[in-house]
Amino acid sequence: MDQTPSTILQQVFGYDSFRGAQAQIIARVLDGDDALVLMPTGGGKSLCYQIPSLLRPGTGIVISPLIALMQDQVDALRQLGVRAAFLNSSLAADQAYRVEQGLLNGELDLLYVAPERLLTERFLALLERSRVALFAIDEAHCVSQWGHDFRPEYIQLHLLHERWPDVPRVALTATADEPTRNEIVQRLGLAGAHKFVSSFDRPNIRYRIVEKDSPRRQLLEFLRQEHRGDAGIVYCLSRRRVEETASALAGEGLLALPYHAGLPQDMRRQHQARFLREEGVIIVATIAFGMGIDKPDVRFVAHLDMPKTLEGYYQETGRAGRDGLPANAWLTYGLGDVAMLRRIIEGSEADEKFKRLEIHKLNAMVGFCETTDCRRRALLRYFGEQREEACGNCDTCLEPVATWDGTVAAQKAMSCIYRTGQRFGVGYLVDVLLGKNSARIRNNRHDQVSTFGIGKELNASQWKSVYRQLVAAGLVAVDVEGYGGLRLTPNSRPLLRGERGIQLRRDPERKRGSTGERRPSLAQLPNHPDAQVLWERLRGLRRELAVRESVAPYMIFGDVTLREMIAYRPRDSAELMRISGVGAVKLERFGPDFLALLSEHEAEHGRPKDLAPLPEPTARASTRAANEAPRPSQDSGLSYTVRTTLDMYRDGIAVPEIAHRRDLKPATIYSHLARGIEIGELSLQDVVQLDPATINAIELAFQQLPEDNLFSLKPVYDSFDGRYDYGLLRCVRAGMGIIESRD
Repeated sequence: MDQTPSTILQQVFGYDSFRGAQAQIIARVLDGDDALVLMPTGGGKSLCYQIPSLLRPGTGIVISPLIALMQDQVDALRQLGVRAAFLNSSLAADQAYRVEQGLLNGELDLLYVAPERLLTERFLALLERSRVALFAIDEAHCVSQWGHDFRPEYIQLHLLHERWPDVPRVALTATADEPTRNEIVQRLGLAGAHKFVSSFDRPNIRYRIVEKDSPRRQLLEFLRQEHRGDAGIVYCLSRRRVEETASALAGEGLLALPYHAGLPQDMRRQHQARFLREEGVIIVATIAFGMGIDKPDVRFVAHLDMPKTLEGYYQETGRAGRDGLPANAWLTYGLGDVAMLRRIIEGSEADEKFKRLEIHKLNAMVGFCETTDCRRRALLRYFGEQREEACGNCDTCLEPVATWDGTVAAQKAMSCIYRTGQRFGVGYLVDVLLGKNSARIRNNRHDQVSTFGIGKELNASQWKSVYRQLVAAGLVAVDVEGYGGLRLTPNSRPLLRGERGIQLRRDPERKRGSTGERRPSLAQLPNHPDAQVLWERLRGLRRELAVRESVAPYMIFGDVTLREMIAYRPRDSAELMRISGVGAVKLERFGPDFLALLSEHEAEHGRPKDLAPLPEPTARASTRAANEAPRPSQDSGLSYTVRTTLDMYRDGIAVPEIAHRRDLKPATIYSHLARGIEIGELSLQDVVQLDPATINAIELAFQQLPEDNLFSLKPVYDSFDGRYDYGLLRCVRAGMGIIESRD
């Protein structure tokens, strides 16, 4: 039958349905129209050009600035059976030549290329001789001169439309405010493009901001309590802090690796590869790391320093939880961050207009940190998206913030700034308010000002919170030229004069948790007694296959797919095909290994009684079924793989030989034979070569099992000291008429 976007989605990528606007975007591109796509990280942007590339004649050309990640992007597609390649400086001349010939010969579905190479006359001439299905401009926000990811080459990409006016273009980005969107449209010549702006909401991410107080200790407690063994990213503002933090975490036994632009290129490449291809690696990095990282199982993103903008914060935290499972976005924040970031902005060589814009964005970031509102609602509001209800999955929702009348405290805090000359930082001002008798205060004669010692009703932490909130409210500013000293703004006058009041947030009390305590994981496994054991076995098999294939483990199957295997326990190819993320190619390549493991595990631990029913079969399963022959009758209920085993066994082929020919484990073959016994197509005597007394002894062992544990083979296996194989025991049990539910 003719291929459609839905059949490609199901058969190649292993998903049942499109999300959000994916179907509409794909339809537009298939019709030859241009599109601008704004979709959050993990929202499925890549499918919006990958599927049209598989359906339109020619090769989809993907322009991406992420040279270091092209190999992994291409590897992931090849695991799905997609003919993908990349061209960049990492290829030897003969390798690049083969890719170019593949493009010319129409042997590629997708070709990834960096903008620098794309714009060379040699490559443009190569495209003139090739058939191009579409141009996908990934990370399109790189065209914006206002953004920190600006790439000059992106500005020249307007020539694609000039030279190939009939080839559709799709520009994609995960984050862009209104000015950046307008700049993308203007510079890329996309005025006539269909614009698709998806919700910026990432509901699986839990946003949490804590007051900065010994941030490295706070980070370690966070990791030990909530993310033991998880992969994650820790962002720091400076290279020095990156290296110190990575070293400190490694010293505590965590697998933490540094990454910043000052490290040797080989080390950066090695650390990035380990993060992508190993499990449980923590990368500690500056913002030089992360754009385009396609690792779905990042369970947390932590910021030890406040980002400069909400755009940066959104993009960086969006690298967590791409698989849709719960993830954490955790940030430590203090007034020192504000002072440092203002100093960086003011000290830059940018023009005054750019500096004003950056200060405005920094103020928005500070306001986000100090909000008493739902953080998700505040974040979405910044990007122009309104949300009526609170999210229930951020710190201010889970632990609502109380407010208090801070008018008098604010007047004291601002008066202290004024009385001490508007040139001191928050630590010094707090000491004056608390009446600390330090040499510095005495030398400055600030023990004689009227605000000395008038703030003893609050502690130091509470006064720091007051000052942070006054900065966030625009009543106090950080004086960059004054080395981080605080000064009053004109907006402070009405409050100082008593003409208005102010409500302040009451920060929750700090709870220093025990490093031995661990909170429940955000992403819980199904509630089965053997779930954790099976989870580790599935992950182990995934690692083995990943090593064999030289790819990252998630390219075999993602965590979501493994969790569904635990939840549904598929027993054959038809059932496995109904698991999310299992397409036709992966089913053929990896399905037998996973089914064998599931069968062995079931033989040892039994089958849980409360399994959820499998999702209904989809077109990808039925289409595959139509292409497999011979098929069993509807009455037998046997899958093709079980039927094949039974036919071979009836032909006189022994179990070890069947296993060898089909590249399956003997235990899997015995499970197939047990199914034949269950439905009466084989007798027990056809399969097992045991004397009647031994069979009776095994049956007696099964009869002595508790009623709620009849399907567990391990107690029987142990009672005979392992003399009889699990597969053989399964067959004896089937011969007794003990048949497990197939639901």
